[in-house]
Amino acid sequence: MHRRRRLTLVGTAVSLAAASAVTAAAAPSSAAPIRSAAAPSSTAAALSSTPVSTGDMTSDVIYQLLTDRFYNGDTSNDNPSSAPNLNDPTHSNWQEYWGGDFAGVTAKMQYLSDLGVGAIWISPPVQNVNVPVPDSSGNTTAGYHGYWGMDFYTPEPHFGQWADFDAMVAAAHAKGIKVIMDWAVNDTNPEDTSNPNYGAGGALKQNGTTLSTYDNDPNGYFHHNGGVADYNNLYDVEYQNLFNLADLAQENPAVTNYVQGAVDTWLGHGVDGIRMDAVKHMPGGWLKGYVDHIENSHSVFMYGEWADPSSAALWPNEVKFANTDGQSLENFDLNTAVRDVFASNANMSELDSELSRQQSSFNWSNDLVDFVDSQDENRFLSINNNTTLLDQATVVNMTVPGIPSVYYGDENYLHNDTTNSFGQVGGDPYNRPMISSFAENSRNFGITQKLAALRKSNPALRYGSSTQRWINNDVYVYERKFYNDTVLVAVNKSTSASYPLTNLNTALPAGSYNDVLGGSLGGGTLTVNAGTGGNNPTGAYTLNPGQAAVWSYVAPAQSTPQVGNIGPTIGHSGDKVAVTGVNFGSAAGTATVGGVPATVDYWSGGEADITIPSGVAPGTAPVVLTSAGGTASNSINYHVETGTQVPVTFTVTGTSTSPGDEIYLAGDQDELGNWSTDTSVAIGPLLDPNYPTWFSLASVPAGANIQFKFFIKHSDGTVTWEGGSNHTYTVPTSGTGNVTVAW
Repeated sequence: MHRRRRLTLVGTAVSLAAASAVTAAAAPSSAAPIRSAAAPSSTAAALSSTPVSTGDMTSDVIYQLLTDRFYNGDTSNDNPSSAPNLNDPTHSNWQEYWGGDFAGVTAKMQYLSDLGVGAIWISPPVQNVNVPVPDSSGNTTAGYHGYWGMDFYTPEPHFGQWADFDAMVAAAHAKGIKVIMDWAVNDTNPEDTSNPNYGAGGALKQNGTTLSTYDNDPNGYFHHNGGVADYNNLYDVEYQNLFNLADLAQENPAVTNYVQGAVDTWLGHGVDGIRMDAVKHMPGGWLKGYVDHIENSHSVFMYGEWADPSSAALWPNEVKFANTDGQSLENFDLNTAVRDVFASNANMSELDSELSRQQSSFNWSNDLVDFVDSQDENRFLSINNNTTLLDQATVVNMTVPGIPSVYYGDENYLHNDTTNSFGQVGGDPYNRPMISSFAENSRNFGITQKLAALRKSNPALRYGSSTQRWINNDVYVYERKFYNDTVLVAVNKSTSASYPLTNLNTALPAGSYNDVLGGSLGGGTLTVNAGTGGNNPTGAYTLNPGQAAVWSYVAPAQSTPQVGNIGPTIGHSGDKVAVTGVNFGSAAGTATVGGVPATVDYWSGGEADITIPSGVAPGTAPVVLTSAGGTASNSINYHVETGTQVPVTFTVTGTSTSPGDEIYLAGDQDELGNWSTDTSVAIGPLLDPNYPTWFSLASVPAGANIQFKFFIKHSDGTVTWEGGSNHTYTVPTSGTGNVTVAW
């Protein structure tokens, strides 16, 4: 969740389940999931000269910028007539606009290119609340950050008009930089139930026409359940207001149609990726259907914000979301470990444990978006004003599994250490200063630049697994490896102790390796001697306080294609996906999905964009490329859906459970787990704010005739199925649906 300032406090109590005994129930009736009978697609197609998918960003470094605080490229939009008196040219009111805009991003595209950025992540670009919103002290606040959306079809006038947005996208693409937009469709803007004149009253507009306000909502665009009472309760976080922002009711077909049309509008202007705000606070089943809608016409990279580390109560739900709902996540677990280790001097074992957990928990762990700082946290240097430690954290962020994201200004050590009203040093809004320097000579700028180039040149950083090679409380040496491509990283965060790296082994071949960082953090040449089994002993090497080094080996080209990643990771026939790796060859080869030939739309030495064919059985399917010379690659998994998805709310009444029991939904579709009681694929756990009624929103095939039942997962792990015959339901062909049955 975004730590936006709470302007009003609205709460509600939630009735939790009480229970009695459960009766035995019959197993579900046998039913086969829908299968397509279409013939396999032909591989013959006119190849595009440029990629047709931006679904893979593993080779890119993402640069997150707060549009208003980056650079003022056009002063004429500082005080637009449609939203007057919300700017502060003196930059003394931290809650108002300061002038940054789309034109400013365009003006600094060369700087971003010099840094090695492959994608820019901009603030939500939609029109925000256009009147002052007083905080609890009566001070003027505005939606300068972009997260108080009002009209999702219109650009924020302080940032510019459509022509300015289009010019920014064109300038980015001309430099080979992709554009990721932050997209916040959980809520609109601040509301106050005791004051309908507060701000814009949570207003939702479309191209200037007001559809609803929070206090005048006859068509049910919003949830009216009060504020989140418990951030560890799924019902609270999904169906109550996040802080005091008017919470959209996505199960309402009108809301779904609205936000589908809105995202289509922006994607039509060349957006390459989407960072989905607050995915923890929307039903996963609805988000899966929303992602499917996007992928039906645009193959782009998507990742969501679920702001929990592995210690949180909802961590299992977070992992399930990333593995089943079609988008990746920001890596808050890694962020917690990196900040603990480098800013707060925790043991390196915390970082090592997190990397092991990441690789074992997530099906596509190299798609997680890693970060050190963000708009939601006080900056690293506000916690510990030690640039060497920030530089070391940057090295780790750029070289562990995942896609690295850099927060604007970190490359030049930007921070403001004012204490906010919550007692946080450098917290919101002081973690969002105007960028003060576009110099390109800082050490962090050079580190980011060099490692961005290394991600392009060494596939190990894009696709490789991570293995610990040497560790103590201060030192971490780890290795990334993809086939024979290898990167070895060594970091010593101690400010006083030196450590000889005795008995260090590596998969680097025998030879001498210079530090990729050019010695900027004290790294030197590493000698590697011949060994066996991928364990080659290194020569004597001492890692001194504050040092870090990166050593790299890229294997000679091979004749066998080596696939490293696929994106998007979930979809159905007709969707386009990017398959990336190395050694594909310059001449176009062929592709199969689950053994079915797929159309190849684009082919290069490191990327093949393909269309998912019809006739593939729903579920996990291997994707294989075959070079023009007839050599097959390794396979990579892709999840094939039954067809176009529609979100449906499934409700069951009259249940009888005991404390600790959970209810799940299963059915005859892949999307419903194919009758599995494995909770990693079955839908649930269902929510019970009005016990004994339970419900869940699931994504199911549009227009399908489906069968389903509910089951209880008892606290001891045993399962009791609902009795009677299977329920049947015909899914709507669009919008959203709902079905209610009695237990």
